[in-house]
Amino acid sequence: MLNRLMIALAALLATSLLHAHGTHAGNIHVEQAQARASVGNQSNGAAFLTIENQGKADDVLQSVAAPIAGKVEIHTMTMEGDVMKMRALERLEIKAGEKIEMKSGQGYHIMLIGLKKPLKAGDSFPMQLSFRKAGKVQLTVTVMEAVAPQKSGQHEQMHEHHHHQ
Repeated sequence: MLNRLMIALAALLATSLLHAHGTHAGNIHVEQAQARASVGNQSNGAAFLTIENQGKADDVLQSVAAPIAGKVEIHTMTMEGDVMKMRALERLEIKAGEKIEMKSGQGYHIMLIGLKKPLKAGDSFPMQLSFRKAGKVQLTVTVMEAVAPQKSGQHEQMHEHHHHQ
């Protein structure tokens, strides 16, 4: 009896850990949802995550919502010399078999505009991603410590000093 109980608890723990690391909707798998803690009186922030299309057909991230911000947008970022250029995207195509890793200082990210309160390390907040085929994905974004600015390029200050197109 004790062995069965231990096996059941181990299975429950393993299932819980799997769900803590990612969320599925249809063929879309989302994991590693994080945001950086606010520095000073920042009114904007960014969330980073990994989206993988494990299906055989393309899908599209159409919108993102989070109650912590007045507006949430999908953004792309590029560096042109010392100038960071960000631009909002209406949608983000995720091709069949493709994995998109949103990382600070490069490529795509989720922009949190008009934060309703500062993002504090250790906190978390809900976010909803809406895909054309997979539907809605509910996830929890964990707020991580802010990282000190890098001396070359100052990528980490991207939400204070940037140029929107």
